[in-house]
Amino acid sequence: MDTYLRKSIRIGVIFGIIVVFMLLIGFPIIMSTILGNVLNAETSAAVGNYSGYMTLMVIIGLITGVLAAGYDEPISWGRTGLNGIMAGAITGIFGSIFIFIVGLLSLNGVDFRDYLAQLSPEVVDLYLYGRQPVDAAVYNLGLFIISALIGALLTSLWVKSNAGTRFAAWRFRIREAASNSAIANWYNTTPLARYLFYGLLLLVAFLTPLFFDQYWNFILGTVGIYVLMGLGLNIVVGMAGLLDLGYVAFFAVGAYTIGLMTSPKPFGVEWGFWIVLPMAVAIAAMSGILLGIPVLRLRGDYLAIVTLGFGEIIRVLVKSDALASVLGGPQGIRDIGGPTLLGKPFDNERDFLYIIILGILLIIFITLRLQSSRVGRSWIAMREDETIAQAMGISTYRSKLLAFAIGAAFAGLGGALFASRNQYTGPEDHNLLVSINVLSIVIVGGMGSIPGVILGAFALKGLPEILRQIEDYRILAFGGLLVVMMIWRPEGLWPAKRRSLEIHAENQLDIPPPMEDAPPLVETPDSSTGTGET
Repeated sequence: MDTYLRKSIRIGVIFGIIVVFMLLIGFPIIMSTILGNVLNAETSAAVGNYSGYMTLMVIIGLITGVLAAGYDEPISWGRTGLNGIMAGAITGIFGSIFIFIVGLLSLNGVDFRDYLAQLSPEVVDLYLYGRQPVDAAVYNLGLFIISALIGALLTSLWVKSNAGTRFAAWRFRIREAASNSAIANWYNTTPLARYLFYGLLLLVAFLTPLFFDQYWNFILGTVGIYVLMGLGLNIVVGMAGLLDLGYVAFFAVGAYTIGLMTSPKPFGVEWGFWIVLPMAVAIAAMSGILLGIPVLRLRGDYLAIVTLGFGEIIRVLVKSDALASVLGGPQGIRDIGGPTLLGKPFDNERDFLYIIILGILLIIFITLRLQSSRVGRSWIAMREDETIAQAMGISTYRSKLLAFAIGAAFAGLGGALFASRNQYTGPEDHNLLVSINVLSIVIVGGMGSIPGVILGAFALKGLPEILRQIEDYRILAFGGLLVVMMIWRPEGLWPAKRRSLEIHAENQLDIPPPMEDAPPLVETPDSSTGTGET
């Protein structure tokens, strides 16, 4: 079978399965409403919007055609159109069969809510575009074929016109002009310019909370806490190359330490926040060392599984009734004390956000100092190849232990600030999803990159708060985003320079195959002259 034809069939089947899965979980309901609002279309269905739903299907069809067009190299218009039609038809067949069966059974009185909570009669009507099952199936099939054909032809036009090459050249010229500008030269050659730039960033960071209300300062505080944790895990994963899936355990240690020491129950100690905060950080670091001593001789997947188990052990312990008298059990710890300054309590989100910003600045300073130190270079060498690093005289076990301790300390700081801000901490705040979120922030933002971690935290924690309508599909969005990032931008949104160079060097490595008629490296002596060349 032709290579392009196989590719079109494969893409069609993949997107057909995706469409059916989206219909099953009810994702088009919310997206149709959002797209309908963007299009200023009046609500035309009991749930969702017909125009928004059709727009969503057209977008999926366009993406199908783009991927099926074979944009790696220019091909004929006829072949491009055939690829798009084939992929769109297969995708449309999957969706059309599904909506035809669901619509037909719904007309016969079958209530799908007994099996799939999302498939109410109103949702089925949306999936049918307000039509009869046969008409809706044909309409859906035609919609995908046409949109995939358009996507394929537009992609072919992009390739044949060398628009991608021209766009890359235009972007390169802009970047070169910016890097050679007078401002860039002044920044690179004058230390005062860099200090002014950093001062401007600090000024913006401290003035921003003044322009937001309590809700948005709370959202920024949540993002800031995940930045703290992301910077800590960035040392463990991004710099030292240790896959830690139980990072939430250290977060819980910091939260429960400040909770037990500042709340009236269960011990009634009620120490001050500023006294307990360094204790929480130190205890979290000690827990990282205690965990690292027995497990850091493991590598790769084995280390990830052990740390995952440790995180689950901590969650089960804090939730168990056996330790309820000490840790509060499922009820958690309430009335956790907060910070005060000169007798004034930090009783609003804006005040607490300033503490989080100071914590982020402190961790960034420590991380930058570590990156340029001998310890940081040891971590990077160990991440690249642990065996070679050990052969070069680096104590990999000690370096791993130090990375684990520092990462755990940063997580403990984040947990302490989290618990004190909420005045509560419980088992549900320290589940596996927290570790997955922080790891996703590091991967999506860019491993080893401080700006990447900050950008990843805003992308994965800030955007879901803005788009609360799709909050139920957050895990689905995480999975899809990670897949996309691993395929098209494995270095992250804002990668570290070293990491970006490593990945692009690997992708551009092209070893040519040996030539069949290549001359021998050593020529035999010529029998007529008795001489030869080496």
